[in-house]
Amino acid sequence: MYMLYSLRLAVQSVWREKWINLLSILTIAAGLFMITLTFFSVYNIDLATKKLPEKFSMTLYLNDRVSEQDRGNIIAVLKKNSMVEHVKFISKDRAMEELRGVLKNADYVLEGIDENPLPASIELRLKHESVSISGVKKLAADIGKIKGIDEVEYGEQFLNSMHSIRTGAQTISMLMVVLMSTGIIFVCYSTVKIMFYRRKEEIETFKLLGATKGFIRAPFVIEGGMLGAGGGVVGMFGAIAFYYAFFYKLVLTMPILKVIVFPSEIFIALPFTGLLLGICGAVVALGRIRFS
Repeated sequence: MYMLYSLRLAVQSVWREKWINLLSILTIAAGLFMITLTFFSVYNIDLATKKLPEKFSMTLYLNDRVSEQDRGNIIAVLKKNSMVEHVKFISKDRAMEELRGVLKNADYVLEGIDENPLPASIELRLKHESVSISGVKKLAADIGKIKGIDEVEYGEQFLNSMHSIRTGAQTISMLMVVLMSTGIIFVCYSTVKIMFYRRKEEIETFKLLGATKGFIRAPFVIEGGMLGAGGGVVGMFGAIAFYYAFFYKLVLTMPILKVIVFPSEIFIALPFTGLLLGICGAVVALGRIRFS
């Protein structure tokens, strides 16, 4: 009964000041929509950087003086390494064939070369979970010490760039989420505080009748939650509209965008996120108001 009465008071207050509350709801919706776009961007960047290591490999160039037995021993040692998933030997002749295939119509650059200048090599494909900057660097250093291996090539710049992109995206996203969430809490805080002072006489009456602080605060907490949830619902419809326009319109003209993923679970999370932030804003506002 107590909660139903508080809910009725909150609904009446929201409707009585509908224009102020509508503006607050739209502001909250905009903030939640920006959080959604941030999450969407970071999710796809993280997904892309996780998929790239699946094609990551290391190339070990062998010394020309390495015997067949020594080469077999090197391959055996590499296969025992826990980070290595697949080992492939590429002979000098095979390397030249692949080079000619890459050059195609430009193979005239190889004319006049009597001997094959390319070294034999071993290609390592690493396990997906093993691809990290520190892990790959350590592996390259250890392999470089093996007798018979002249050079280890593993795309150090690629790994550093991938790590920088992921770290930068995650940092920016955290800042955006914190800023937007703080803004939403502040909107609810300000709105609830305005509603409180506009109902000052009504609150004084409740006090004279012996109402507790919890009874007086409850409608405002519910009101803050309603504002946040309302903003979440509006933001959810905005995200759905963006999803429809992006995937069902833009993808038709640009099929390459099909690789981009939009996690639909975020739609359900928006109203609950708004509800939580709205309640937080209301609690903060009421905590700074004196009831004496």
